[in-house]
Amino acid sequence: MADALLKINGLTKAYPGVVANNNVSFEIKKGEVHALLGENGAGKSTLVKMIYGLVKPDSGQMTLNNSDYSPVSPNAARSSGVAMVFQHFSLFDALTVAENIALGMDDAPKPRELSKSIELVSHAYGLPLEPNRIVGTLSAGERQRVEIIRCLLQNPELLIMDEPTSVLTPQEVEILFKTLRQLKEEGTSILYISHKLEEIRALCDEATVLRHGEKVATCVPSKTTAREMAEMMVGASFANPVKSSRNIGETILSVKALSSSSQDQFGTSLKSINIDLKAGEILGIGGVAGNGQDELLSALSGELKTNANAIQFNGEPIGELGPIKRRQLGLLSAPEERLGHAAAPAMSLKENTVITAARRMGLLKSGFVNWSSANDYAEEVIEDFDVRTPGTHTPAGSLSGGNLQKFVVGREVLQKPEVLVINQPTWGVDAAAAASIRQKLLDLADNGAGVVVISQDLDELLEISDHFCALNEGSLSEIVPTAGLGMDQIGLMMGGSTASFEESAQ
Repeated sequence: MADALLKINGLTKAYPGVVANNNVSFEIKKGEVHALLGENGAGKSTLVKMIYGLVKPDSGQMTLNNSDYSPVSPNAARSSGVAMVFQHFSLFDALTVAENIALGMDDAPKPRELSKSIELVSHAYGLPLEPNRIVGTLSAGERQRVEIIRCLLQNPELLIMDEPTSVLTPQEVEILFKTLRQLKEEGTSILYISHKLEEIRALCDEATVLRHGEKVATCVPSKTTAREMAEMMVGASFANPVKSSRNIGETILSVKALSSSSQDQFGTSLKSINIDLKAGEILGIGGVAGNGQDELLSALSGELKTNANAIQFNGEPIGELGPIKRRQLGLLSAPEERLGHAAAPAMSLKENTVITAARRMGLLKSGFVNWSSANDYAEEVIEDFDVRTPGTHTPAGSLSGGNLQKFVVGREVLQKPEVLVINQPTWGVDAAAAASIRQKLLDLADNGAGVVVISQDLDELLEISDHFCALNEGSLSEIVPTAGLGMDQIGLMMGGSTASFEESAQ
């Protein structure tokens, strides 16, 4: 048995109205990949923030290499040999790789020395980087490399990784896993947080399961099924989404030869996009991050205006209409970025319902917000989508990522749109919540709505969509039936192959 690197004993942290962690104890061995599992709001984020010095525990102790460990800041944690790769990248698009890495180091070497170190370390771990590349030109997978190399340059003994594969392709996941296994062989310990349970089974040696802020179980992932781990997290069994046969109606949303320049300097312009979405249909759109997903949602939602006839809703041109008017017609959307785009962090959940649901849900009275109605609607979203929060007064920014995702999706779904366009609907949510959200989207379609699901989770798209296509460098592939679609065909489509579905199937 390997010696313990980090021992956690009785860590407790409470906030007004909620106990985030209650008497949590476990240990991470040297050279071990240890999973931290739990549904949204289980206390994972608070726990790793205490380990990384971002949050001070109310009680409990930690030891690192058998010495007292109580970091007062991330700087102190890094000095002790603890590094963390966050779920949300903290990079500046306009700066180079080397400049971004230097900003994240406590004592960065001179630029020439740092560039040499980046090249050496990144190639040694199979994550090659060009120090002088502008970060804004990098793919999501390459940005992940920047964050990882920034940590590895500091020779950590413990590397904390929060949802590291959420924006990676299957090929990039394999590269990352090879790197993590190499680190493990060299004696580095890894604390790994992910909702992708098959990844946990493939990579991790042991798992600690949290529920409602308390440790409830440990397991060996390779000897435990994904279903069993999911039920440990939830504390009960849960139903998988049921895709019923439904009647597909007439075209409700038509996109013809939509081309549009990205408003982001490092974005992707759309090139002659064609879509015919029918009532009761779910269209799945796959693709590697950064290939025009955000731009497509912006064009469909009305944030990015286009030629009037490029987009038609129920036969009427809407390309020049903004988001408010499109929402009034019944075309709703939920973007990928939760904080700052889908929700205002400093505003309460009640206030955030007003942002998108004011007119459609009757939250206005004589031109003023009816706060009682807004509160009732927020409570309905919280209850129906199992959002773990003290109440409607809670600021959106204080929710865990998964719980905020459930709130954002619920706020749109419960408005009963005729068309819903949603980007990454289950990003960062646990298995049970993901199954619930997918079922809600299926229910929407069963009731006659058209649904466009943009996602990097191919299993998700295959599970719920009727038709599939892929975005590549702003161009949309041929739209084909999902039934019978194989991963080889999907790979061709995501890679921009011009081969037809029939040709790729041969």
